[in-house]
Amino acid sequence: MDQIKILVVDDEPNIVSTVRAYLEKDNFRVFTASTGPEALDAARRLDPDLIVLDIMLPGLDGLDLLREVRKQSDVYVLMLTAKTEETDRIVGLTMGADDYMTKPFSPRELVARVKAILRRDRGTTGAQETVRLAFERLVIHLDEHRAWKDGEEIELTAMEFDLLHVFARHPGLVLSREQLVRQVWEYDYYGDDRVVDVHVGRLRKKIEDEPASPTLITTVRGAGYRFEDKPV
Repeated sequence: MDQIKILVVDDEPNIVSTVRAYLEKDNFRVFTASTGPEALDAARRLDPDLIVLDIMLPGLDGLDLLREVRKQSDVYVLMLTAKTEETDRIVGLTMGADDYMTKPFSPRELVARVKAILRRDRGTTGAQETVRLAFERLVIHLDEHRAWKDGEEIELTAMEFDLLHVFARHPGLVLSREQLVRQVWEYDYYGDDRVVDVHVGRLRKKIEDEPASPTLITTVRGAGYRFEDKPV
């Protein structure tokens, strides 16, 4: 991972130095920014693979920064928030953040989450694995990370694609939130279940005719979600 670039954005020097030290220990190339405008400029210049982004920033807060970044990039984003900022966490996930951690956090866990996020676009398809999944309404090309609904391509983020991939691998089966976390996030996740719900909601907006009344990914009350499209 020595070629992977990570931008750490936080206005607390102690947090920046600690996170940088742990990431560099794992051979990541680390760049830092302490204000929103500085971070936005760095994101444009450096084209990082992942951004560790604090919500509370001077000049331009983390949510506004995320909104600007998402206009031009699908870079992975791991948000840092205070425990009291639950609404901001949900809004950030809805806007396209891939994951979040609350302060104070374990630097080792942060590195583990960074690695898990970065694994999402690696080798999910092997030579022995089917690279095309076809259903009545959806077609998914695993090797290209592309999907189509009724013949029209769907614009999906890496997280949304991985989530759809997991559902498509288990058509008709009920997947619990815990199972989705293990297969998509790939680490022991200790956050609340609404993180999964938010990402499922984002995916539904992309693939459902009526997201409020889903027919492709349905909710099984008290159990989880089920992928309803029929294989062909």
